[in-house]
Amino acid sequence: MNSIFETENVLEAYLSCRYNKRNKGKVLEYEISYEEKIMKLSEKLKKRKYECGKSVCFTVTHPKPREIFAAEFEDRVVHHLLVGKLEPELEKTFSYSSFACRKEKGTLKASKYLRSRMNKVTKNKTKKAYYGQFDIKSFFMSIDKGKLLEILEEEISKKFKKEQEELMWLCEKIVNHDPTQNYVNNGVFEKIPKHKSLFGVKKGKGLAIGNLTSQFFANVYLNKLDQYVKRNLKAKHYVRYVDDFVILSESFEEIVDMREKISEYLEKELFLELQPSKDKYGSIYGGIDFVGYVVKPSHVLVRDRLVKNLKNKLYFFNQGYFLETKKSKQEYLPMPSPLSKENVSKMLSTINSYYGYLIQGNTFKLRRNLYEKHFGILKKVLEPKEQYMYFGIMNE
Repeated sequence: MNSIFETENVLEAYLSCRYNKRNKGKVLEYEISYEEKIMKLSEKLKKRKYECGKSVCFTVTHPKPREIFAAEFEDRVVHHLLVGKLEPELEKTFSYSSFACRKEKGTLKASKYLRSRMNKVTKNKTKKAYYGQFDIKSFFMSIDKGKLLEILEEEISKKFKKEQEELMWLCEKIVNHDPTQNYVNNGVFEKIPKHKSLFGVKKGKGLAIGNLTSQFFANVYLNKLDQYVKRNLKAKHYVRYVDDFVILSESFEEIVDMREKISEYLEKELFLELQPSKDKYGSIYGGIDFVGYVVKPSHVLVRDRLVKNLKNKLYFFNQGYFLETKKSKQEYLPMPSPLSKENVSKMLSTINSYYGYLIQGNTFKLRRNLYEKHFGILKKVLEPKEQYMYFGIMNE
């Protein structure tokens, strides 16, 4: 039997890991004599001498403070090796209703799927229907490592009998690694609640946010919840994005009953808890705030917060300031006067990113309003025809 740790497999993982990142410092550094490094890594894995290296720990502050542990580049190569092997088979077991960190899924697909379920349960807006929206408390920090390994072993034993020993050894190595014991502080730490930090979790709990394996393992872990809701509770209209999930029903009482059963299941089987303060219930016709959109049976809107953020950026840009990210902290910095092409290009890129999001909802009037009332000095820099075409306002 060929080992999954053969050099050609590690090379493939390396190429996958460096994709679209070749200009970054650590990637360039590793690329020097990468063939030799990959052969050495292959040998370490084969001889079971591989150990996870030092992580870089920092805090992102927007939209809210979060603690990130980023593995060093060689460890990320190993992550790609493991996920690249497991994902094609385990993906087949995942529920269609799960939309986070999966190929051809994402927030836009999740919002469209939710809207289609709304129309299904309301018989195309002719019947009353209700929703319940729930959130798992401190999800990544609450994942039980022992339970995760148990689930992985169950799945790997079914799908990878020949490679089971190698895969489980590597899973255990990555899952049981505690990055708080070997890290570099690479950013200003904001005050993060203890239950939201790996520095505050109990032994045997928590996965680092920021690694490919953590995202994948999260889907493996909560696939158990998806299967329980669909198969045991027979929920017809259910959608999940990471730890945020929605259930739709013609019966409000049915949603409340499902919520209690889900809470019991999570606590007993997955050692997780729902966050009662984030429970939301209501009529479907009032809209559901989910994955960045406010989804209704008839149309999709965007969150007020996102529009406010864009208006703020445009306002400060018109005053001569541009929002920059320095060591994961955002602040408005003065721009040189007169306005340079570089400043304009940065702002156009920012607006283009927002508009790529906005055009997914019913936002024609909103985009027209933003252009007419908030673009300010940008109107003086670009020709009117170029403005309209660039921002896609007329491409309806």
